[in-house]
Amino acid sequence: MDAFNLLKADHRKVEDLFSQLESASGQAKMRVFEQIKMELELHTHIEEKFFYPALKKPKQTHDLTLEAYEEHDVVKKLLQQMSRAKSATEEWEAQAKVLQENVEHHVEEEENELFPDAAAALSEEDIETLGEQMEAEKERKQHTASSKSSSKKKSANKSASKTKSASTAPKRARAGKSGSKSSGSKRTKKSTKKSRR
Repeated sequence: MDAFNLLKADHRKVEDLFSQLESASGQAKMRVFEQIKMELELHTHIEEKFFYPALKKPKQTHDLTLEAYEEHDVVKKLLQQMSRAKSATEEWEAQAKVLQENVEHHVEEEENELFPDAAAALSEEDIETLGEQMEAEKERKQHTASSKSSSKKKSANKSASKTKSASTAPKRARAGKSGSKSSGSKRTKKSTKKSRR
């Protein structure tokens, strides 16, 4: 996959998520936002690691690339602010709208100005290589993220099972104590009956 197609596929995915965000409500909205955040962080990471450095040197893409870095910074700051929220307040909704507008502007500028200039500045081989590098990095980051989340789930399950066993242990101990009392009281009754005879 060449670099442009890979980045455009990311753009379409985020556009779709923003549509879902608009129609979602309550905690569903926060879950969609988490997906948007993850996608945008991954996308900006691969662009800044591979794509933009390749476009910073050529004269025809230099200025647009510097502008793109700045736009990324604005998006990162908004994501950081929004991720602190526990629910979608009016202020949060306004930030979501600003985030969407910033991303849409960035995508439009990238696809209509930067990509055509980049296609002129880079060879087909460069574009293909960049695409392969970005795709590999994306897979690596996604794999790392999924293994981290599964290990978090495992540790959460372990601590939950420890809490369960700890909470049931005193019950068993109490049951044992009460059981021994009742059996002891039965013995006492039997022995008193025998002594009466």
